[in-house]
Amino acid sequence: DALPPDAHPTSLIAPALFTYRVLDVYPHDPAAFTQGLIVRDGQFIEGTGLQGQSTLRRVAIETGEVLEQHPLDAQYFGEGITEFGGKIYQLTWKNATGFIYDADTLAQTGTFSYNTEGWGITHDGERLIVSDGTPLLQYWDPATLQPVGGVTASLFGLPIANINELEYFNGAIYANIWQTNLIMRIDPVSGQVTGVVDLSGLLDYAPAPTPDAAGTQVTPAPDVLNGVAYDEGTGRLYVTGKRWPAVFAIELLEVNP
Repeated sequence: DALPPDAHPTSLIAPALFTYRVLDVYPHDPAAFTQGLIVRDGQFIEGTGLQGQSTLRRVAIETGEVLEQHPLDAQYFGEGITEFGGKIYQLTWKNATGFIYDADTLAQTGTFSYNTEGWGITHDGERLIVSDGTPLLQYWDPATLQPVGGVTASLFGLPIANINELEYFNGAIYANIWQTNLIMRIDPVSGQVTGVVDLSGLLDYAPAPTPDAAGTQVTPAPDVLNGVAYDEGTGRLYVTGKRWPAVFAIELLEVNP
């Protein structure tokens, strides 16, 4: 049958499907409720969440050691982070407030406001790209931190909700989908999902938790996948999750390319 006049055939193109190969496994603070993750100068900058526990921290990749951290005031629930122009931008969930830090020192240098929830943030070299849990990805002018456009993320023409942590590399937006093991590769112009990464089973590669003397687990149970960081210098892709005991360096493998 012919497509209706208002149909967009490109939205019916199936996305590429990816699985993964684990290249390395690194320790990660199992109490860290990871909300944002980036690589800078061979180290992680990580934003963590939860009321009264939210931080911005610098972390050694190889050891997982927290080298320094900036705690948020107790009323804030930290969310995604990105670096642009020597500044770190950190969102908060429902506080409608973001924080700006010096990327070298993690010293807070400013705040900003927005009128949605804050979930994930990244950039494409020119604009900040922000998610709020809905299918809409907003583009912000980094000079004014005001919206200058956006796209609706869609798969087969249907909007994709629960877009969370973001990372931009190789010309595409990679987005964790909250409460799933999936990362979507999103075209920044059309919003169309062009790839789906299935990370099911990844946590099985983490070391077993260390029990205390009574034989019980002493750290919180791992929560959902969250945290995508791409190292432009090495081409390595890192992923982790909220309260996960490990960060994984992975290689994406296309299924039946």
